[in-house]
Amino acid sequence: MDERAALRLLAGDLPHAGDDAAVLDGTVVTTDMLHETTDFPAGTTRYTAGWRAVGASLSDVAAMGAAATAAVAIYAAPSFDETDLGDFLRGARDVCAAVDAEYVGGDLDEHREFTVATTALGSLGDADPVLRSGAEPGDAVCVTGTLGRSAAALRLFERGEADRANDLFRFEPRVAAGRALAPHATAMMDSSDGLARSLHQLAEASDCGFRVGWEALPVDPSVADAAGNEADRRELAAHFGEDFELVFTVPEAALERAKEASPTPITRVGSVTESSAGVVADGEPLPDRGFTHSG
Repeated sequence: MDERAALRLLAGDLPHAGDDAAVLDGTVVTTDMLHETTDFPAGTTRYTAGWRAVGASLSDVAAMGAAATAAVAIYAAPSFDETDLGDFLRGARDVCAAVDAEYVGGDLDEHREFTVATTALGSLGDADPVLRSGAEPGDAVCVTGTLGRSAAALRLFERGEADRANDLFRFEPRVAAGRALAPHATAMMDSSDGLARSLHQLAEASDCGFRVGWEALPVDPSVADAAGNEADRRELAAHFGEDFELVFTVPEAALERAKEASPTPITRVGSVTESSAGVVADGEPLPDRGFTHSG
């Protein structure tokens, strides 16, 4: 079975799973694993790997509307190189510093493939988490930042333009935006699996549908150079994933307040509809396709 089928199987024994992070007495906790063959293209520096791996878990904290507090990582590789380790540690520390969290350590292990497992912690204080299950018909659906940045980076890695690719691969976890949006959002998650798949996951959790417009998507400028045509541009923006932006819903009456509160630009891409309407883009079904971990 693939990753999503495995998650559905496990959900029967883990009734509280299903959001970007678990919530325990006001603390959120999340964990991720990244592999060289599926997550770090040739040319990815160890600094970028440290930033990106830890940032992926911090993004899950952001999606719950929590403040990030700390992160740890397991670094596994065929051998340990002093420069590689130092660069990885700098990347992990720097991404934590960018969201006012602290990198507090981890573990080392030998492994045939460079692999990183990360865990991040966050605090909700007295606030409630923002779950995936609260979207209501009539809400606006929005995203932070831009889409397609990681897809463009992959194309640049393939071309051998590693410096530009590494710059694009180092995203800013939207922790500050998540905190600012939490009082307004009815549902939220990050876009690690892509916008299209995120919408389908939100639709399933909230028992709703979505109507979005292709022209409304905030496509990253880097995609124009990477995409071959309009169909390719849409594929990179909506289906590739790994952008780690926030996808959220908000009542119409709170939309302007949410925009004013967020330190990151947000874009309305559509509306929440009844579940019978499905997930559509410009009136056509939007396929449930996105990033999936596979060996």
